[in-house]
Amino acid sequence: MSAADHLVIAFAAPHAFAPALGQLPPLPHTAARLARARLARDEGDLLSLSPPHERMLARARGWPLVDGLLPFAAEGQAEPCGWLTPVHWQAGADQVTLLPPALLALAPDDALALLATLQTLCDGDWRLSADTPTRWRLAHPSLAQLPTAALTRAAGRNVDPWLNAPPAARPVRRLQAEMQMLLHTHPVNAAREAAGLAPVNSVWLSGTGAPAAVAATPQPLLDERLTDPALANDFTAWCAAWVALDAGPIAALPPQATLTLCGERSAVSLIPAPPPSPWQRLLTALRPPRTPLTQLLTTL
Repeated sequence: MSAADHLVIAFAAPHAFAPALGQLPPLPHTAARLARARLARDEGDLLSLSPPHERMLARARGWPLVDGLLPFAAEGQAEPCGWLTPVHWQAGADQVTLLPPALLALAPDDALALLATLQTLCDGDWRLSADTPTRWRLAHPSLAQLPTAALTRAAGRNVDPWLNAPPAARPVRRLQAEMQMLLHTHPVNAAREAAGLAPVNSVWLSGTGAPAAVAATPQPLLDERLTDPALANDFTAWCAAWVALDAGPIAALPPQATLTLCGERSAVSLIPAPPPSPWQRLLTALRPPRTPLTQLLTTL
């Protein structure tokens, strides 16, 4: 099986959109795959640190499914790592909310300028480098056994329930506090605030763990185009992205491909079933129709 034979869709059914899923436009290619597939479910929890699409990718890599310790940042590295993402914490009357990253609209040059300043805090065993301009890699031995919540878990929500406070978290929390102080007075943030933009006032750590071998098998493709509109709570944009996804990558999948739809709690894989026998076709005709796609999405 090639990588193109397994497509994983993140945020196929955001929890907040569950009451409105009946308004989702027709997705004919996805519905057709559902009609002829057998289903394999991965049940989960809305409060897990690792969302369903990360669990699916980790399982394909052959990693142990330890919540919050799926070492994506350490993949291909020689030491424990985590992703460090520049973010904005929005202070309210009784909680601090993490602004969805796409809404921050952080320019790459500004992100790299912030990174260069924060790198001055990293000495000894701490190492900070850019994976992309707006996603950085933090390396330190303490991250080997420090579970962390995926950024998409906390985005748009109160950060408190997603911040671990075990003894192993103390070094990184201390570093984070020092980073927040530097960010507070950074020229990039002064310019952003003058332009009416939210400042980068914190960082989010995720994807932690020690390096782990990846199974020598083709890995699934992850499509995240539904993530940003879901985190922004933009149902109209999310529906439009779903329609484009159905007409594009899903329509182009070969017949033998597996399609995995991930919500925020669970995931379901649509695995192609062999052609039915005449007897199976008769039984199918006598049974109630297959669960409609929108009803299936509400279970995720």
